[in-house]
Amino acid sequence: MLRACIVAWLLCLAASAWAHKPSDSYLAVTVNGPQISGQWDIALRDLDFAIGLDADGDGNITWGEVRSRHTDIAAYAAARLSLQADGRGCTLSVGAQQVDEHTDGAYTVLPLAWSCGGSATAPQALELQYGLFADLDPQHRGLLKLTAQGATRTAVLGPEAPRQRFDLQTEVDRLQTLQDYGREGVWHIWIGFDHILFLLALLLPAVGVWTARAGDPRAPHQWQPVPQFRTAFWDVLRIVTAFTLAHSITLSLAALGLISLPSRLVESAIAASVVLAALNNLRPVFEGRRWIVAFAFGLVHGFGFASVLADLGLPQGALALALLGFNVGVEAGQLAIVAIFLPLAYALRRSAFYRRAVLTGGSALIALLAALWLVERAFDLKLLPV
Repeated sequence: MLRACIVAWLLCLAASAWAHKPSDSYLAVTVNGPQISGQWDIALRDLDFAIGLDADGDGNITWGEVRSRHTDIAAYAAARLSLQADGRGCTLSVGAQQVDEHTDGAYTVLPLAWSCGGSATAPQALELQYGLFADLDPQHRGLLKLTAQGATRTAVLGPEAPRQRFDLQTEVDRLQTLQDYGREGVWHIWIGFDHILFLLALLLPAVGVWTARAGDPRAPHQWQPVPQFRTAFWDVLRIVTAFTLAHSITLSLAALGLISLPSRLVESAIAASVVLAALNNLRPVFEGRRWIVAFAFGLVHGFGFASVLADLGLPQGALALALLGFNVGVEAGQLAIVAIFLPLAYALRRSAFYRRAVLTGGSALIALLAALWLVERAFDLKLLPV
């Protein structure tokens, strides 16, 4: 039964990692007196699925194909977003579109402007109704950044919460900010398949020791099961703590604008870290010091987490809380993975199935997949199916 659970979990993870990240759009709304404007970034791959952008069917969406469908894109998006200011319906107009690159691909950028009945005063409350891709993808989410009166609010829009109201006269709820960004941290670690595979690559050998067989010091080294759960637990604790500390440092520095690295470099380095961590399981170099690997590459992963915060936006009035909440969320997401994996791995640690299929086979599979990611990201290629 335990073997079946391990296999099923690894297969589900591999299938998820093979796919692209879940569907998100990024909606920024700014209230400046009576004027309400914004920007909406929507993934081209999602729009292609919804209305068809790839006219020639070659698998590549060109600027010409997007430009020829600007009217259709604007109409499709506008029909799925409505806004009310102080109970009055507002009319949405969409400006000239551009294309921007996010870490997961190309997005169309829609400039937005609302007309709310000619009011000369700033609205006191806004209500948003969001229905983008609701009929196609129940997992789709709209990540909202609302800026009004010098304060920034964030929210997640989607099938579970399609209509939300915002009181612009009240201060941003700090506890709510902590909860919102904590939830985003948990969500990101669970959908960040490269981060998960890196963590798994470090966890797989935690229930073993790289050594020769007892009584035969001349025998080739191999993974031997740890005698006690306590040994594996403390090893995992060092690894997770080192990874958390490292990514918290670079995440904070990047989110505060003190350090900035090119997205392609960061994403390529993250893929390389997964490759090296997995290969270290096949031919250990850092056995017993994997926490050092976790810390060193955790610094790189922090820049990847920072790209998520850049899309979400940081509330200036509660910046420290937002960073704290996101970091706590990432840590909680990691601990949930550890809590599932470690007891199963410990129970199977003495079996040939774990040593050969899970540890050796799983590490090889992780290294292969991450190597393909590395080539894709470093050379801007498409090797894996979307």
